[in-house]
Amino acid sequence: MPTVPPLPVSLQSALAQLAGQLEGRLHTGQLMRRIYATDASEYQEFPLGVAVPYSEGDVRKLVAFAAQHKVPLVPRGAGTSLAGQVVSHGLIVDLGQRLNRILEIDAANRRVRVQPGVVRYELNHALQPHGMLFGPETSTANRAMIGGMVGNNSCGSNSIVYGSVREHLISCRGFLSDGSEVTFRALSPEEFVAKCEGDTLEAGIYREVRAMLADQANREAIRANFPKASIPRRNTGYALDLLMDANVFDATSDKPFNLCKLIAGSEGTLFFGVEFELDCNPLPPPHSALLCGHYETVNEALHAVGIALGHHPAAVELIDRHILEATKRNLEQQRNRFFVQGDPGAILVIDIRRESAAEVDATMVQLESELRAAGLGHAYPVLRGADQHCVWELRRAGQGLMSNVPGDDKPREIVEDTAVDVRDLPAYIEEFDQIMREKHGIECVYYAHAGTGELHTRPKFNLKTPEGLKMFRSVAEDIAALVKKYQGSLSGEHGDGRLRGEFIPRMVGEHCFGLMRQVKLAFDPHNLFNPGKIVDTPPMDTHLRIALEEEHREYDTHFDFSESLGLLRAAEQCIGSGDCRKSHLAGGTMCPSYMATKDEKDSTRARANVLRQILTAGPVEARKSVFDNDEAKEVLDLCLSCKACKSECPANVDMAKLKAEFLQGYYDANGVPLRSRMIAGFTQSQQIASKAPWAWNFIFGTPALRKLANKAVGFHPERTIPLLPPQTLAAWFRRHQPAPQAGTRGKVWLFNDEFTNYNDVAIGIKAVELLERLGYAVEIPEHGESGRTWLSKGLVREAAERVNANTRALKDKVTAEQPLVGIEPSALLTLRDEAIDLAPADLKPAARQLAKNALLFDEFLVREMEAGRLDASAFTTDARRVHLHGHCFQKALVGNAPTVRMLSLPAHYEVKVIPSGCCGMAGSFGYEEEHYAVSQQVGELVLFPAVRQADEADLIAAAGTSCRHQIHDATHKTAQHPIEILHAALV
Repeated sequence: MPTVPPLPVSLQSALAQLAGQLEGRLHTGQLMRRIYATDASEYQEFPLGVAVPYSEGDVRKLVAFAAQHKVPLVPRGAGTSLAGQVVSHGLIVDLGQRLNRILEIDAANRRVRVQPGVVRYELNHALQPHGMLFGPETSTANRAMIGGMVGNNSCGSNSIVYGSVREHLISCRGFLSDGSEVTFRALSPEEFVAKCEGDTLEAGIYREVRAMLADQANREAIRANFPKASIPRRNTGYALDLLMDANVFDATSDKPFNLCKLIAGSEGTLFFGVEFELDCNPLPPPHSALLCGHYETVNEALHAVGIALGHHPAAVELIDRHILEATKRNLEQQRNRFFVQGDPGAILVIDIRRESAAEVDATMVQLESELRAAGLGHAYPVLRGADQHCVWELRRAGQGLMSNVPGDDKPREIVEDTAVDVRDLPAYIEEFDQIMREKHGIECVYYAHAGTGELHTRPKFNLKTPEGLKMFRSVAEDIAALVKKYQGSLSGEHGDGRLRGEFIPRMVGEHCFGLMRQVKLAFDPHNLFNPGKIVDTPPMDTHLRIALEEEHREYDTHFDFSESLGLLRAAEQCIGSGDCRKSHLAGGTMCPSYMATKDEKDSTRARANVLRQILTAGPVEARKSVFDNDEAKEVLDLCLSCKACKSECPANVDMAKLKAEFLQGYYDANGVPLRSRMIAGFTQSQQIASKAPWAWNFIFGTPALRKLANKAVGFHPERTIPLLPPQTLAAWFRRHQPAPQAGTRGKVWLFNDEFTNYNDVAIGIKAVELLERLGYAVEIPEHGESGRTWLSKGLVREAAERVNANTRALKDKVTAEQPLVGIEPSALLTLRDEAIDLAPADLKPAARQLAKNALLFDEFLVREMEAGRLDASAFTTDARRVHLHGHCFQKALVGNAPTVRMLSLPAHYEVKVIPSGCCGMAGSFGYEEEHYAVSQQVGELVLFPAVRQADEADLIAAAGTSCRHQIHDATHKTAQHPIEILHAALV
């Protein structure tokens, strides 16, 4: 694994001077260069630095610096490119953090002007009230940025209707490589002639293009050698075939000349855009449904595409058995695959949208009838309403899902973006499959925009071996030849980048490739903008991110990483797809700190990348271990350990687990900070304080004393500290008398976690009373603290002692008939999650069995409801509205559904789920002085505004003790545990 190279001595002072001139930031330290060394591809190269411009003026200065010092400049959006488009040794320019404004919405003309960092999902969120949307939609639409979509000429699943970005790009403004500002737009023949006059770089570009495309021999060569015009998704090299159709070259054409046709798909190699004007579409028809046809094979599914296209669908998408199998290993997608019947070889999703529900229904009946008559498919479930979202989420997760296959034999991005004429698709795939099976002996993963001939194919093999590296090139060469045979495009929508650029001469011929070289030279004579992409691309099997087998290192760990085959492979599961970069508007919880800061450094992807790099490199000289690494500690600092990535990341990257393991190793090398030790020892401190709660309450109930105490331990002075009740739950329980009906419906064990026992005693009492009033006998078994505070601070060894002690104490008591019921999600779910990974081999079967019967309070009540032992008769018929904020761990491991159902037990209780992610408190994180501001930023995204806007008569529900405290401090409103709300509803 290469180390980050030092900055060239000749540039050090110049870079320092540039940093002082920018409004924004310029990072040249090792950490940021590590983080930006990769995208979502197989490639890795350490950049010279990372610039974060705050204004167009910054971009102008960066272009001038690049021109003066001959330094490559690479525009970057979300970094989700699959072909290595933004991997470079030059200066990476992150346009997403500040150049992300929607500049103008022109509803009358259905147009919008945006900066490059605007996220496609957020753009449509703003456009919707105006009755329009930006149609092209990638699977990464909740984080993909317009600048990147222009660079790749993105399409997406609905390109049957909306086409690609190229068809929507009206104009673009930015800088040429000499620093001059230009705007490209549609030109009349007279305007075109005028543009060719003068001695500017812009005029030279127009003259060069005119000379090139007015030449009849060049036009004939392009027509003969470029991909078929019938293929809507064709992004091989520069789009000269589309530019030459303009009326300035063809008098019979009605198409104006517009260099935007060339800019779209040029991957930032020609021009540095700072503003894009886009044509928008009206909102889609209001009624829709998905027919999800089940097929035995991919080939059978592809033969059904023609029938589907006859019904004018909005999309026709293929999902193969490998992806469907991977959904079983992902918590989020397990919930989304409810529509899958059995184990089909492929599913073809056909999206029908019409003006009325009756039209949709009629089309579905006719479509299924035709498929049956043709003998294609064996099941045809139709999904409507919110269920459709689940299908699309599963489809979008395809790329990431495939990386969670255990081991080194994984689907690889080699030929994952080929496009052919849709009529050629079945024959093409048959030959493709034959090459994979018979020549290379490997399987392939298929998922596709089948309705437009675009197929994402990923052969599975081990890239860490010499044989795998050889196959990497061999497969690419074989499929390039096959695509050429069908006159297809090697890149349909993901671009050429470092992966396919080498093959462009084969795809279009040397003469046409020479024309592309002329284009690059005309625009960028000094090769400053994203060099090594499209033209003069390095060999596709160089600068790979993956470590060879002989470089692979493994380490002794406290957690069990055997499911991922080791700690390094657990970090390698991150393929850079950037799902962790979605905003709060897209929903979900991952990744709270990134949502707040919008800084790549604070994404799950950045953390996984840095961990992968240090684990591959091994211990650095003069350091005690591989975990003795300050860069990794820094990048992990704002991880809230919310566990959202465990379920929402399609690759199942469990950063909370990785962080805890790293911190234990770091502490072993450097010692445990006093504050971390104090927080981990929460139970012991509360046990002592509970002997004299009046003293604790005097200190922390007096603002001046509390602020002094907070400062002493490193907590933010404005944080309030929970006061102690006069007795613990254990003391109350020993003296209380059970309700008369307790035991008539069964018995449960109550997990008396440390938070409930010492701080939330009132909630614990109501939990006991509620269970007993509903007919359940309650007993508190002998057990210790949950270990959660120790895990949260990375003291894994000591956490394991406590967690394993609980497993041993509870394993012979807890059964399906007498489950363990928990109140605080973070404590109870420790037994469902970490307890299994921390258990020694002889205790692991017991830990797994205990996990099955350790239920959250709401899960238990829902189980009883479904068994017919519990109904609404015990509760009030009064109407109330409840706003529910879900606990992070619960959302990740269980979901909000059980809480919603429990709170809906009273007949007229209306439960609204607040679409919030993490509350921002995350145990002790929000208390800590250095994290307080980010904690507040996270809460202000969705949760705090929603709570403030709730009617005074409404109830706020939050199961987590940290969540309730965060809501109290920030909004001065009281959030109740769902148990409290249900207890109050008893009659």
